[in-house]
Amino acid sequence: MSNLENKTIAVLAADGYEQSELESPVEALRNAGAKVEIVSLKSGRIRAMKDHEWSNSVAVDKTVTDANSDDYDALLLPGGVLNPDAVRADEGAVRFVKNFFTADKPVAAICHGPQTLIDADVVEGRKMTSFKAISKDLKNAGANWVDEEVVTDGNLTTSRKPADLPAFNKRMVEEFGK
Repeated sequence: MSNLENKTIAVLAADGYEQSELESPVEALRNAGAKVEIVSLKSGRIRAMKDHEWSNSVAVDKTVTDANSDDYDALLLPGGVLNPDAVRADEGAVRFVKNFFTADKPVAAICHGPQTLIDADVVEGRKMTSFKAISKDLKNAGANWVDEEVVTDGNLTTSRKPADLPAFNKRMVEEFGK
């Protein structure tokens, strides 16, 4: 595993994020020494979904209107169905995501998380994976979608589902450590 000391990672999420897809990567990042901040559309706490039921919640460190992408070394986009739908509908959140690509900083997205990347106009020509249900959306946006456990194309790492978290976390930590 790479050493992420002195790195600050933004996790952009909203209510309805998939619990395992936020908690497991955040744990991996913190175990590698990173400082992790939860960025969301609102202050307070955001709630997870687990097995289609409301579950745990996490404290929000900054709202997307108060967060500046320049303050972060990398970005994580967890999945869930409700979460990316809310995030991609927020212009400030989409701009926040796009700024990571403009600055060529590493980004990791899992499951439905890549939906926000469509709205940020950063998927065209990229080899990517995701939850199969959004594969057509990514293809229609110009991505080269593949059904693989984890895929890295340039600064972007994507993965399919919670079962892929061990491989996703390992690759994300490696990529964020470069």
